[in-house]
Amino acid sequence: MVVIPSSIRHTRRVAVDKVHTIICNRVNVGDEQYLVRWHTENKTSTPPLSWHLVNELQRCLEHVQDYLDERERSKKIVSRNKVPSKKRKSSEEDLETKRRLSPFDRRLQHDSRTPSASRSSSVFSNVPPASSTSPDVYNGVLDVDEHGFVFCRPASGPDVASVSITNIPTAAMKQIAYQADVRTANTLIRAEYVRRLRHVPGPPIELFNTVDASTPSLRFRYIPQYVLAEGVYQYALDTAIGCQKCSPRMARDVGCEYTQKCDCLEYAAVDEGRLTSEEKKLYERCLAEGLSTMGLPKKFPYYAKDTKIRLTRGLVPWYLQSRRPIYECNDRCRCGADCRNKNVQFGRKVEVEIFKTKSGRGWGLRCKQNLRQGQFIDTYRGEVITDEEATRRENTSSKAKASYLYSLDKFEADMQHEAYVVDGEFMGGPTKFINHSCEPNCRQYTVSYNKNDPHIYDIAFFACRNIPAYEELTFDYLDKEEDEEMEDPGEDAIPCLCGAAKCRKWLWT
Repeated sequence: MVVIPSSIRHTRRVAVDKVHTIICNRVNVGDEQYLVRWHTENKTSTPPLSWHLVNELQRCLEHVQDYLDERERSKKIVSRNKVPSKKRKSSEEDLETKRRLSPFDRRLQHDSRTPSASRSSSVFSNVPPASSTSPDVYNGVLDVDEHGFVFCRPASGPDVASVSITNIPTAAMKQIAYQADVRTANTLIRAEYVRRLRHVPGPPIELFNTVDASTPSLRFRYIPQYVLAEGVYQYALDTAIGCQKCSPRMARDVGCEYTQKCDCLEYAAVDEGRLTSEEKKLYERCLAEGLSTMGLPKKFPYYAKDTKIRLTRGLVPWYLQSRRPIYECNDRCRCGADCRNKNVQFGRKVEVEIFKTKSGRGWGLRCKQNLRQGQFIDTYRGEVITDEEATRRENTSSKAKASYLYSLDKFEADMQHEAYVVDGEFMGGPTKFINHSCEPNCRQYTVSYNKNDPHIYDIAFFACRNIPAYEELTFDYLDKEEDEEMEDPGEDAIPCLCGAAKCRKWLWT
């Protein structure tokens, strides 16, 4: 259970749209406080800055989390570069914090701990104090917008402290920040993420972390389906052809049953084992001349043990092993809502848990129930962008960014333009957290609801073997079929941390 800390003091929350970044933190009179840099209309070296209680920042916890992540990275860099001092010191004294402060450091440190009586009367006249001492303000004065939210507007004068952003935070401020308690901020961030998970449609998604105090990024937005970026176009609904010869009451009352009749399976794999001698000749001709195989028996993708419980449906072994595209029926079909050829389009039906791994691989995903081989888990969602935009994003980000880009190039031969790419870094579903393994328990498959659209389709994850509850879900980022061990390809490769017995040791970007 997440417990949100409360304060008996009156606090007024800040105007989130006016916040630029958080640049420092401290503990003042037992309260966690953060130094806010505010937006300005013009570029300046003296933007407004002000200290605020963490409870005042609950509407902009994304900014707080961004700062805390950067703070942790900076602490690690300082720790790696720190050279032990040869000077004698006692066990209770840290020379790094006891070093002689510059006049500028001393003034900022004094301002951050001792309020100025003359300044508080002019700077804070419009805002009730958020703590026993008024928050410090630089290059501006605190004000309140029409909705009652606090912001800092630019100002200058004898009663306004002026500092340059190039000098803040100082070394002394950073040292104080590194040692300051941030538990309240971490708790608020965790509680906000859990709150957002509760609003994601479908079975519950839980968050579990006993490794550290971190939380997945609050900037990640959960979406129920693809978001199309500028320049991306999806085929219109009228291009989707539904099956017209099928009905909800065919055979075992499972909708589509006779694969020779279902129009949606026109491009599905032909069931060669069921071909008659005449059909084999026709099939060979279709392959040679590129003709439609409609009318020939097809491989049906799903099994269904109970027509009323969709969770009993799963991918048949042939499709699990072949990786052939899956064509589902759509809303224009006559086979009914319970047709067994509708599975992925109903969305995730299993409870999942985002958890922090203990192996140094960051966040992972696991199911809270046993999964059967062939069972559908969820789709990979995100922003669909052009190939040009994907290249631009790759060139302006780290190598790890490539892990979130998924090219929709399954039907490359039928495309009229470069394949679109799904970027799941900042928006998508819980499958973003599925880690790589060279011996995965899940595999990704192409699922189309419109056989005439080769550009946009779903990427669906299925269990490729039985998976016990709480076993981490993994898939092969390289989508390799072979088991060979790969050599070190050089500086463009990323070391693989999957820990599998047949680990290939390296990943490519």
